[in-house]
Amino acid sequence: MSLYYPKFIMFPCFVALNLLLLANPLVAKTLHKEKSLYRNIVISEKLQQRCLHFESRKKAIASQACINLKNPDELVFQYTRSIMAGLAYNSNPKRILIIGLGGGSLPNAFAKILPQTEVISVEIDPAVRKLAKQYFFYNESDKIKSVIQDGRVYVKRALKQKQTFDWIILDAFNGEYIPEHLLTVEFLTEVKNLLNKGGIVSANTFTGSQLYHHESTTYQKVFPELRILKSSTKGNRIIFACHCHAIDVKLGFDSELVEQLKVLNVNLPNLVSRISAAVDWDVSAKPLTDQFSPANLLNR
Repeated sequence: MSLYYPKFIMFPCFVALNLLLLANPLVAKTLHKEKSLYRNIVISEKLQQRCLHFESRKKAIASQACINLKNPDELVFQYTRSIMAGLAYNSNPKRILIIGLGGGSLPNAFAKILPQTEVISVEIDPAVRKLAKQYFFYNESDKIKSVIQDGRVYVKRALKQKQTFDWIILDAFNGEYIPEHLLTVEFLTEVKNLLNKGGIVSANTFTGSQLYHHESTTYQKVFPELRILKSSTKGNRIIFACHCHAIDVKLGFDSELVEQLKVLNVNLPNLVSRISAAVDWDVSAKPLTDQFSPANLLNR
């Protein structure tokens, strides 16, 4: 037996259901969507959290940046909090270079706790910088700067200009993973040469594919020592490497720095306690080079 529902019953129910979905705070609301030169970008908001997403070819939407609108100083992502463990190696860097801007959460954090530090963010997509300013409170100043350029091009030109940095943070993503030309021995060698003696590199990477082994041996080939901080909840890790012979020599922190970082929701002693020197990758894996960098095939 078939059932018949008159239109005058179904239509109000349909409208009421849609109004309920729109009013439901658990449903993400799209604030903005645009196609830039490089990708489709979406800004969404749910439960007082605003996020920037890149739509990838896999059709999944990956969050590249999020902000807690109730507490904008908080670092929402665990990986951004983990990157702050780099301050245990150098608590007062004079110049920081960040490859990849996202929503600007890292330069905003440095502006809060290191007001005298010069922070330069390099971002290939001008739309990302525009939206970081519009939706994520990213503010530039004489200390907080951004450059629209490919990260590798910037590094090469900075070397020619004899620039140096105390801390270089590698956080460039294209929606699926790190761009292949920013994963090679040649690129990391250029990054190392851009560091002051004793300078630190922090790289945001993943752990869940065959690329993990090749990526690890690539860093090993360039830097004498690596330290790893893995996420406790997701497949992220932060690689710490140093333009030095013994990365742990300078490791330490003071109580004032610990208190400053609490404003960002960063527990520095806990992060430092989880940094490991253990090698859990296949050391025979071939390093990635400009001639061999099949990251898209290995990242599966």
